[in-house]
Parts: sequence; C-alpha cells; structure tokens
Amino acid sequence: MTAMQRTSLTEHYAVHMPTPDDFAFWRESARDLIQCEVPPDRVSWIEPGGTGDLFGSGSSALPEPSKGAKPVRASKRFLSLARNAALHSDPQRFALLYRLLWRLQANPRVLEDKTDPDVRRVEELDKSVRRDSHKMHAFVRFRQVEAEDGSEYYVAWFEPDHHIVRANAGFFMRRFANMNWSILTPRGCLHWDGEIMRESGPAQRSDAPDGDPVEDLWKSYYSSIFNPARLKVGAMLSEMPKKYWKNMPEAALIPDLIAGAQAREAQMVAAGERQIRERPESLEAIHDAIANCRDCPIAECGTRAVMGEGSVGAHLMIVGEQPGDQEDVAGRPFVGPAGQLLDSALGEAGIDRSAAYVTNAVKHFKFAQRGKRRLHQTPMAKEIDTCRWWLESERAIVRPRIVLALGASAARGLLGKTVSLKSVRGAPIALEDGAELWVTAHPSYLLRLDGAAREEQAALFAADLTRVKARLAELQA
Repeated sequence: MTAMQRTSLTEHYAVHMPTPDDFAFWRESARDLIQCEVPPDRVSWIEPGGTGDLFGSGSSALPEPSKGAKPVRASKRFLSLARNAALHSDPQRFALLYRLLWRLQANPRVLEDKTDPDVRRVEELDKSVRRDSHKMHAFVRFRQVEAEDGSEYYVAWFEPDHHIVRANAGFFMRRFANMNWSILTPRGCLHWDGEIMRESGPAQRSDAPDGDPVEDLWKSYYSSIFNPARLKVGAMLSEMPKKYWKNMPEAALIPDLIAGAQAREAQMVAAGERQIRERPESLEAIHDAIANCRDCPIAECGTRAVMGEGSVGAHLMIVGEQPGDQEDVAGRPFVGPAGQLLDSALGEAGIDRSAAYVTNAVKHFKFAQRGKRRLHQTPMAKEIDTCRWWLESERAIVRPRIVLALGASAARGLLGKTVSLKSVRGAPIALEDGAELWVTAHPSYLLRLDGAAREEQAALFAADLTRVKARLAELQA
C-alpha cells in the first residue's frame, strides 16, 4: 500500500463544487478519489453556499493518484444516470453517485439489482430530472418586450425544480435560433442574441413581463383548438401540474374550458349525428332503415334485420343481445328456445309480454357456419356500439318507464360501456331520459346450465323479474 493510499484511509476530504450542476468537475474529482482508494465515508461533497463538511476538518487539497493507479470502471448506463442525477436538487446526490461508483469497482453489475437502495434512488433522481426538463421544454412561454434599441426581444419566466437550466440551453438555442430571448429562473438565467449564449445569476418573478399584445391572439387560437371530446382532466393535471399555470397565458382559460367541455362535446356529437342521419320518427321507419343498414360486418352475413315488436307507450322494454337462428328465420325477436324460457319466466312473475316492447341490442344474427348449422357468435363491443343508434331510436319512440336488459351485451347497448352483471344486478340504473334500467341474465345462459347451477341461476332470474314487476306496479300506481 502506498503512502498516499494509507493517507486516504485516515483523512477526510471536502470537495467544494464550483456550481450545483458541474458534472464534469464531480466526475474528475470522483475518479481521482477512487484511484486513491478513498472510501465514500471519507468524502463530503459541498455545493456553493454549503456549510462545509460535518467533521469540520476536511482537507481542501484532494489526493492525486499515482501513475500506476487502476483505471476507474464506469458503464455507459451509470454515466447516463449520473449525468442527469447530478442536476437534481437533492443535496446528497453527489455523495450517492460517489458511493455507487465506489461499489461499481468491486461489482460491475450492481446497477442490474433493481432492489438495491442506491440504484433505486439514483434512478428516481434521473427520472425526476428528465421530467423537469420535459416540463421546461413544454411550458416555457416567451412574452414580447421592446429592447433598448427598439428591436423585438422575448422574455420567459420558469421555475424548475432542479438545476436543469444550463443543461437545456442547447434545446432553446436550436428551437428559437432566430429570436433574441432570455429565460429567467430562480436558479439562473439564459440569454441568447442570435450568436452568443450568455448566463447570469438568479432572477425574480418581477423581472419578467406579465403579458404582451400577442397573448390575446394565442389565447384565441388555444380556445379554438381545445378539443372537449379528448379532455381527460386527471391526465392533463398529471402532465401539466397547476404550478406551471401562472406562467402560461392560456392557463387562465382552462377552468372555463373544462367547465364547458361536456356541453361542447354534446354539441359536437349531436352535430355529427345530424350530418350522418336524422333519427327515424316511427317504428316503421326504423324497420325500413335497419333492413338496409350496412354499418357493421354483421349486416353482411346475408341475414335479415329483426325489428323489435310491441306498442309505442309500453311501460316495459325488454332488450336481448341479438336475434338467433330461429329469430332470423321468423323475422321476430325471442321465438326460439331462449324466447320460450323468457315467456315462461315472465308469466310466472306476472308480466304480460304482449304489453311490453321486446327487441335486441344488435339487429342482425351473427353466426359461424358449421356445415348446415349456424352457430351463434357473440357480437363485439364495436358492433354493439354501432347498433346502439337503432336501439336508442326505438327507446326514444316507445318511451318505456323501465328497460330490462338481458345480459351484458344488452346492458352495453343501453349504457355505452361494458359492465359486469354481478355489479349491476338487482338495483335500478337511472338513464338520461328518466327511465330505469334493470339488468339480469340472458335466458340462453340458463339453457347452457344444468343441475344445481341451473336451479340457482333460474332462482336469481325469477327474483329479478319479480322485482321488475313490483317496480312496474309502483310506477303505474
């Protein structure tokens, strides 16, 4: 062991960083310390304005490695993480990086251990710095001011969380190469005159302008491109936290735009629907229209469209999934085995099917041909959603007080979203027109069961119909 190495084991060293973001200085100092075998607990890393090392006796003169010292191991992965982590505001970041670099000398694969506390922490610092840089790129807003010589000049105010200003100078220089501008921040400022980039010390918010004539034009543009149909408030706040709003002229418009988004979306949808087609004014018109509908692939199966049946003004509307093989042949809903089971269950519950309006969420029979047989195929969500236009048209004309959905596909046709039968069964769901939606199983589901399972589900089905009957009586009283 050399004399220098023995000294490094007993002395404590204080490394005074010239700037909070000087990764090159840290890298050079760390390399010398590693080659002199100075362990992490013998080094204090002090930023400008720091109070000094805890021991109070740290040497300002760092050791110099001997000519035969081993080269320092540092993978590209480590250097990439360290370069970003060094910009973080955590005062322990340089000590963390040195400790990890020290460990890399004995274990070059330490970064592969995702459960290691040091590795996890440096990855957190890296992620936070990258996010802060992304926010700076996205949310810096230049305001026009008049320079002393009368030329156009632009000034922006930004409040970074970390020491990222100098590291992002190149991005703004390239993006706004033909503008004369300044970016003012509490951590230091950048100034570009079209040829030379200058730096200056920290600034205050009052040093930046509050607005300019161009902002009114920008606000008008922002309002016109704000798309309420794509609004997701949670995602927006995650990507554009409110802390940045005060420096963005368009942010003042956001609360009112959010408040009016639902109404604007409804207007957009209504306008689009009117451009596509007008709603039929009678059940007969719906019958004629669905016979010619080719909006989804099911209509290309060569089967007939099966219209609902019942009277306008029926208090109960029963909605199934789609017509089956026998319904397709007969041109009427629920005439096959599932329909016979439904009729029997309705009768036992005291519900008169002839007084109800019976239809399906999908109007064509979707099947797969197997020899001479046509096997039922469950419609996809997109096919149900496409056919929802016709179901809503029927409901708008019939105007039932209660809608009974048989199965998850029927429920989606009425709600516009997929729900689980277990979560919605047994209680009414209020629809936008004031009607109540009740959801139960489809009779075909019962037909596929046997033994105790069928008895259990049949009892649940009967109980659902009994509740609907009781509710009908309450509404008609």
